[in-house]
Amino acid sequence: MEKFETLSGIAAPMPLVNIDTDMIIPKVFLKSIKRNGFGANLFDEMRFNRDGTEIPDFVLNKPQYREASILVAGDNFGCGSSREHAPWAIADFGIKCVISTSFADIFFNNCFKNGILPIVLPQEQVDLLMKDAEKGSNARMTVDLEAQEITSSDGDVIPFEVDAFKKQCLINGLDDIGLTMEKVPAIDAFEAKAGAARPWV
Repeated sequence: MEKFETLSGIAAPMPLVNIDTDMIIPKVFLKSIKRNGFGANLFDEMRFNRDGTEIPDFVLNKPQYREASILVAGDNFGCGSSREHAPWAIADFGIKCVISTSFADIFFNNCFKNGILPIVLPQEQVDLLMKDAEKGSNARMTVDLEAQEITSSDGDVIPFEVDAFKKQCLINGLDDIGLTMEKVPAIDAFEAKAGAARPWV
């Protein structure tokens, strides 16, 4: 997993509330357990017509937001089913941070496991960042995970809270497998000791 330290990029405004995981990645695309390849179908039913052509009014289809790496979203983002493909699709598209007033618990935790920083802020601060994002590609936000601060294009600095353990995992690029691999020497030592004490096992 890529390390997350400081992110500076374009923020896309998506004020719609209750964006569920089926909207993020429709179930018809859940045909793989690989983490890559899902970005092409992120928000598929909102991004594309049935004939596959783009819907011009959808925010991520607009030229100024095609390279967005931050998403400023409405309340209760990531609700619905617990599919981990949702953060896979978001990360594969290139979005590394989602800001909202609230997230569904499972989606929220899955984000950290896939290199995405979900940030919860009060409504008035999300509104401020939403307006900033509406300025387009000339308005770039900076998210500093170490300092736990968001800086808007106008220079407004907004602090945010994040669990200390999850923060360190993102900064060090550690998912569940990475955390386990850190314990390999201790696991090997235990197995060697257990094997010597109980060779019949």
